[in-house]
Amino acid sequence: MTTIGREQAGAAPEQGKVLVILASSLGTVFEWYDFYLYGLLATIITGQFFSGVNETTGFIFALAAFAAGFAVRPFGALVFGRIGDMVGRKNTFLVTMGIMGLSTFLVGLLPSYATIGVAAPLILVLLRLLQGLALGGEYGGAATYVAEHAPATKRGLFTSFIQTTATLGLFAALLVVIGVRTLVGEAAFAEWGWRVPFLISILLLGVSMWIRLQLAESPMFQKMKDEGKTSKAPLTEAFGEWRNLKIVLIALFGAVAGQGVVWYTGQFYALFFLEKTLKVDGATTNILTAIALALATPAFVFFGWLSDRIGRKPIILTGCTLAALTYFPLFDALSKAANPALHAASAAAPVTVVADPRDCSVQFDPVGRNRFDARSCDIAKSYLAKAGVAYANVAASAGSVAQVRVGTAIVPTVDPAGMTPDARKAAITAFQARMKAALAGVGYPDKADPARIDKPRTVAILFVLVLYVTMVYGPIAALLVELFPTRIRYTSMSLPYHIGNGWFGGFLPTTAFAMVAATGDIYYGLWYPIIVAAVTVAVGLFLLPETFQRRIED
Repeated sequence: MTTIGREQAGAAPEQGKVLVILASSLGTVFEWYDFYLYGLLATIITGQFFSGVNETTGFIFALAAFAAGFAVRPFGALVFGRIGDMVGRKNTFLVTMGIMGLSTFLVGLLPSYATIGVAAPLILVLLRLLQGLALGGEYGGAATYVAEHAPATKRGLFTSFIQTTATLGLFAALLVVIGVRTLVGEAAFAEWGWRVPFLISILLLGVSMWIRLQLAESPMFQKMKDEGKTSKAPLTEAFGEWRNLKIVLIALFGAVAGQGVVWYTGQFYALFFLEKTLKVDGATTNILTAIALALATPAFVFFGWLSDRIGRKPIILTGCTLAALTYFPLFDALSKAANPALHAASAAAPVTVVADPRDCSVQFDPVGRNRFDARSCDIAKSYLAKAGVAYANVAASAGSVAQVRVGTAIVPTVDPAGMTPDARKAAITAFQARMKAALAGVGYPDKADPARIDKPRTVAILFVLVLYVTMVYGPIAALLVELFPTRIRYTSMSLPYHIGNGWFGGFLPTTAFAMVAATGDIYYGLWYPIIVAAVTVAVGLFLLPETFQRRIED
């Protein structure tokens, strides 16, 4: 066994610390790179794998497939957490890395909907599920492994490097996507170039596996295993006994749920909001986001270090509080900076749909059968949703044909009742032409003008959003490790982490965009992270214990 492996329940020797942090972090960066490629390319994946439904539903489906990987993360936490507490930390996260890498590589080879039909999205979701299972076992292993090597007074600092891996993985994915986009051009990238970032992950898998093979087992786990004290039933001990289950629930609702929604709002919803709602082109969106991430990433380490001095709890809860209080003004400022023409037009000439409420559907069809062309209200809202135009709703008398107010102008919609399919199509096309002219006439742009984007201000707002992420995420691994005993630590900390991040956070883009589609208000989806963050502050303030001076050797 190496020197690292022989260390008992204390810290690793100085030369071992670098290897432990480097190997754990690089491997986790690779897994996050794999996982986030899909999120970055959601708009393109919509066209490749969900082209059989309308555009709004297709995009929400693409986000739902993105979220599918998050849905199974808690189950991965249970499966691999149990193995990690019984067999060991090192071998468990080697297995998770292999599953993640191969699943990502296969996405790059998957034929599109146009080639193999409905089998394409089904296989895509299956691969996302495998990725989610693997990631469910990866994070807890890496965080536990590093914490069990760290000096007691530097546990927040050491584990903060693991916390940078999600952002660094996203940053790496952004750089690769930007590089390939620039190299092959936007048209080729949308057709086939998007596959390249998935395919090259097989090379990263090989490098990451080799680095992790240099590690030995965690000293605390090895000591416990040598003494025959490992848990025989970690799931039962972790969740079948109230004294530990209570801590799991407090950790979830008093820390991780809020951390999860703040993270995904700052690093993903903001990105989708720029590209899908504000109509900023994909390459510019990626570049601006990458700059903000690069500027903010050192703050993960800073807040991890700070948590070793003032505690984990105040930093996490302060980040959640700031997010809940400032998301609405920040996203309004982001709209003004990234697409000033859209922001100005929305203020000067707001759009209102006046329709019989019974004539209106939610602009999201889970089965993809609704073309939103059978009723006048649906025809109006479908066009506005596709155009990314916010609108208010006003109820009209029963049976009346919907109309759209654009400022002071009124654009009547189409009553498709009794029309032949060809006549309906022609009438809808004519309505869409009138709507486009009315919107253009008061300054609504088809897309964001690159020359008018206030790039410094956009980056500054994105930086603030990511800074909130670093506050809530930097200390979270140390907090979770310190809440639970060594014999069931991997299992106990993994489940609340992956419910909070996989479910509360991972479902955020899908939920938020569905809320926007249902109301027409481009900011309405922000209520979801704001409410969850506020609940976390309330629960954490009164129930979450401070842990930063605890011993974890027991």
